[in-house]
Amino acid sequence: MGKRLRDTRRRSLCSWHVSLCSWQDVVGTEDADLNSRPLKVSACCKHYAAYDLENWGGTDRFSFDARVTEQDMLESFLPPFEMCIKDGDVSSVMCSYNRVNGIPACADPKLLRDTIRGELGFHGYIVSDCDAIQVMVNYHKYLEDTPEDAVEQSLKAGMDLNCGLYYEAYAENAVMQGKAREEDVDTSLRNLYIVLTQVGFFDGIPSYESLDKKDLCTKEHIELAADAARQGIVLLKNINETLPLDPAKLKNLALIGPHANATIEMLGNYAGVPCQYSSPLDGFSAYGKVTYEMGCNNVTCDNKTFIMPAVEASKNADATILLVGLDKTVEGEGLDRNDLLLPGYQTELILQVIVASKGPIILVIMSGSAVDISFSKTDDRVKAILWAGYPGEEGGRAIADVVYGKYNPGGRLPLTWHQNDYLSMLPMTSMSLRPVNNYPGRTYKFFNGSVVYPFGHGLSYTKFNYTLRSSNMSFNIKLGEDIPYRDMEYYMANNTEKPPCPAILIADFSCKDHFELDIEVKNIGAKHGNEVVLVYSKPPTGIVGTHAKQVIGFKRVFVPAGGSQNVKFEFNVCKSLGIVGYNAYKLLPSGEHKIIIGDSPTSLPIDISFQK
Repeated sequence: MGKRLRDTRRRSLCSWHVSLCSWQDVVGTEDADLNSRPLKVSACCKHYAAYDLENWGGTDRFSFDARVTEQDMLESFLPPFEMCIKDGDVSSVMCSYNRVNGIPACADPKLLRDTIRGELGFHGYIVSDCDAIQVMVNYHKYLEDTPEDAVEQSLKAGMDLNCGLYYEAYAENAVMQGKAREEDVDTSLRNLYIVLTQVGFFDGIPSYESLDKKDLCTKEHIELAADAARQGIVLLKNINETLPLDPAKLKNLALIGPHANATIEMLGNYAGVPCQYSSPLDGFSAYGKVTYEMGCNNVTCDNKTFIMPAVEASKNADATILLVGLDKTVEGEGLDRNDLLLPGYQTELILQVIVASKGPIILVIMSGSAVDISFSKTDDRVKAILWAGYPGEEGGRAIADVVYGKYNPGGRLPLTWHQNDYLSMLPMTSMSLRPVNNYPGRTYKFFNGSVVYPFGHGLSYTKFNYTLRSSNMSFNIKLGEDIPYRDMEYYMANNTEKPPCPAILIADFSCKDHFELDIEVKNIGAKHGNEVVLVYSKPPTGIVGTHAKQVIGFKRVFVPAGGSQNVKFEFNVCKSLGIVGYNAYKLLPSGEHKIIIGDSPTSLPIDISFQK
């Protein structure tokens, strides 16, 4: 191997790492060959796989071994990456620090070479999380590998790019020692150079070469950032239609809390450089007179002395907006929370303001994860609650626009908000999604206990009615004589009868059957609004170990006051009604499946039967 080639390979394997949040094809080339079409940017989906712990109870991400059943892997941990690859045509996947069932993710050929490239047909490069090979050697001590051994394991597994120094420092020695093969290095280089060529690394893409800040920070793009923030805000509570506020009647506003003048905190983790900031203080000041008090010294709120000035401000205000929550000092990379409560004295701040305030109290939560605010949910003195997530650079303006009704919120919670005692029910090192022994289930699919707010919850300033125009459906699927029926375990209670042909293996036949839904969404209120239509499927009753329901589709639709919109969906029977059995086979059960629209108590039955 010549010096020039060695140096080229070293720079390629170690230096060029692009990991962005979103990407698009160049317009007009979306359907071109996946290995040659030009890309605006190369995006990376991470962290693969079962990366679910940062630092909890003495276990950190550098030593954690995620024990995952094949059923959970196929059903829950793999699908987001499958969507990245098959639906998004992403050009990079990042393997994680942790082990999965004893093997470091970045050294597991089953996860990388066989699954990502083989089963999912990935076109692009696989990159490590930064210093993940060093973590294999120093923390996992996997197979007591030397650095050269760890490089060999990673290359053979299919990891093309090392974010770190191990490929640079040890790849040549690994080849010279006969551990790693030049063929593996060549394969990785090929994967890297294809993407580098696609993004114009060598010869540029002329139409994008002159782009700079002036092209990004346009009025159109800043308004897009504001609109994205508005769409993401979730209205959790609104007693007696307190919101939206009327600026003509509520002229003096108290703006209180550690996020009341947030700027960089609104960006969350791994954010780019913003064009500008619109803090909540900026946003609400555009609507009227604002008295601002921090209430806390910062998000951790470990100093009570800021509470009293905030209480005094609320006494004299026509309305009080409390902006509390979390930030990346509480839930950033390398951190796991020890509870689901608001940090420090934030709860005490809210409670004291509740007692003192003469006007309505609006609580705004800024966080990336769930917070147990049961005390505010059940206290009618807190008239409304909003969750803003981390709303980005225009977040302050977006929150004010929602509070004052310039925008009607339509967001839905993307995760379950558990009560704080949920954490005492299971260790965070448990990776099971289904209930196991005394542990409860995880996610809306398997947890059936009480919650603060459920997955998919979200209110509006108007009311929507659904009318399902699709009729009852049934599918009698004809099978070849060589396709066997598959058995499943059933609860034999409540008069549940096990069908004679419980299920078939989806891989055994070409599943082209599909069904359509036609849903009329009618706005019966007085305000224009956006509605997110969520569609769930529910398996036949009595199957042991399957999910209660699962999302199979969603669409956001704007409906003017008094108007209606038809929303249409088309679903493949196997993709939408299939389940994953305990032995990790994808099965289509026979019997009566149900389609549920949002929170509707009614459902559409779909009967599946098989015939030979």
